[in-house]
Amino acid sequence: MSTRPDPPTNSQSAGPQAARPLYGGQAVIEGVMIRGVRHYSLAVRQPDGDIFCDTEPVSSRFSGRIRRVPGVRGVLILAETLWYGMKSLQRSAIIAAGEAEGEDGGDSSASKWVMGMTMAVALALGIGIFLVLPLLAVRLIDPYLESSVVSNLIEGVIRLVILVAYVAGISAMKDIRRVYAYHGAEHMAVHAYEAGQPLTVDNVRQHPTPHPRCGTAFLLTVAVVSVLVFALLGRPDLEWRILSRIALIPVVAAVSYEIIRFSGAHRQAWFGKALAAPGLALQLITTRQPDEEQIQVAIAAMEAALAADEQTSPDAVAAEPAASRHC
Repeated sequence: MSTRPDPPTNSQSAGPQAARPLYGGQAVIEGVMIRGVRHYSLAVRQPDGDIFCDTEPVSSRFSGRIRRVPGVRGVLILAETLWYGMKSLQRSAIIAAGEAEGEDGGDSSASKWVMGMTMAVALALGIGIFLVLPLLAVRLIDPYLESSVVSNLIEGVIRLVILVAYVAGISAMKDIRRVYAYHGAEHMAVHAYEAGQPLTVDNVRQHPTPHPRCGTAFLLTVAVVSVLVFALLGRPDLEWRILSRIALIPVVAAVSYEIIRFSGAHRQAWFGKALAAPGLALQLITTRQPDEEQIQVAIAAMEAALAADEQTSPDAVAAEPAASRHC
């Protein structure tokens, strides 16, 4: 998933990256979701070989002036990414299986409740695996460590190892390998768009699968920043250590987002390349070379988001926030 910094308000006409809004997205089940300026799109390969494609306006909950406030925008964009990412995954699983969607496209109260519960369970598992488990592991060696800083640094290293082992371990699963290929296709399509090239299979194939604004890079940055932040918290009782980690998630996410945004804006400078290098390296695991059909799906998603943004003004979006536009 490519994280998407808030785009500038200038034209989307062809040209260099600096003159164009920034688009990003994520891989889903047999497809790609692209988040544009005012719309997001979903393209999924159906069992009969056709590509299902749909666009919807982005909710006003995730836009406005607050989205441009440093330190706040990172938390807002993280919440948006989780919401639309989970919604797109849910829809893509239904579409890829050849099942019929409800008329509301998954926007009913019951669907939102199920999605909310799914997000809550996912967050609980994430906190347990990536926050609590390292604390329990380091607790076993705490009696032999005199320095609380060393204890917290070891905890952070364990967290990094768990993250890398997790993304590498699930790559052995066939279904995940296909998702990783769609992840690569999404990045390649974004690269082609940012280069101002027509979105064709041949043009998209010219680009690498890693991207500096990827969610994988964001997760790695979160893990590294958390090492530095948590190292200063001392060594209170276990329950307070757990609570402090959870309470500081928004702070760590906000700082990590600003680092990703900075490195993406200065990707040609040596310091931008240095900041992006670890995340790009980890994407060698979380992305794979896509085939032609997967690239076609990524292109369909990108073109749909671009078309919806070009055809709909901000006022029209505000007037019909629940509208759905099919490609």
